[in-house]
Amino acid sequence: MLETVDRISILGSPVSVVDSYRKVYDIIVKKLQSDNSPFYITVNNVHTVVTAVKDNHYNKIIRNSFLALPDGKPLTVVAKLKGVKNISRIFGPTFFEKSIDWSQKDGIKHFFFGGDKITQEKILRKISESFPACNVAGNIIPPFRKFTEEENNKFLKVINNSAPDFIWVALGAPKQEKWIYENYSKLNKGVMIGIGAGFDYFAGNLKHAPHWMKNFSLEWLYRLIQEPKRLWKRYLITNSLFLWYIALDFLRLRKFD
Repeated sequence: MLETVDRISILGSPVSVVDSYRKVYDIIVKKLQSDNSPFYITVNNVHTVVTAVKDNHYNKIIRNSFLALPDGKPLTVVAKLKGVKNISRIFGPTFFEKSIDWSQKDGIKHFFFGGDKITQEKILRKISESFPACNVAGNIIPPFRKFTEEENNKFLKVINNSAPDFIWVALGAPKQEKWIYENYSKLNKGVMIGIGAGFDYFAGNLKHAPHWMKNFSLEWLYRLIQEPKRLWKRYLITNSLFLWYIALDFLRLRKFD
């Protein structure tokens, strides 16, 4: 019997109450072993939660996910302020690497969708060197534009023929979640997980923030230092909106559910 995972609403988006990477991994593997139906998981942070406030369809995608993981430290801080004690951050890139490691003993098959050629090559090389028993079913490097229907059907055919268990999707939010939602039901089996910058961290393109910055919810700042041109506007607007919305929520000046 599958374990029921509680959820807490943060600005109208559900966030799964989980307290360890291993617990999340075990829940997913049990689901895969007990049910062949395809499903998906969202990895949530300040950016996705704020996007879901303004985008009802995106909010629906998060609501319908099997798990909505608390990827961003601020989400767990807010959850604890709301009285939830047994919740811990599940940072997507760290969960990705731990899953690669743990799956060496479980026979879990992985498929990588997204990123560029160089990044994918780095991923496969690192797995070969550091996680030799990991089973890689295949990978696809999609174009950085909207996929044609023919391309999309071809992608899904390749994935299904590879019969993977974990399909890691790195297209960036909210694009990856919307693509997952439109296509996960076309899989024969497996779980789709939107991993965002997870490929870049694993490949070494991005560096993890120091632990003290993670503990103080400042990982966004470390990321901004590494990618200022791409992220400054997103963080300035998104982080400001998040703080504003949270203030409205706690003061009960606006309902987000």
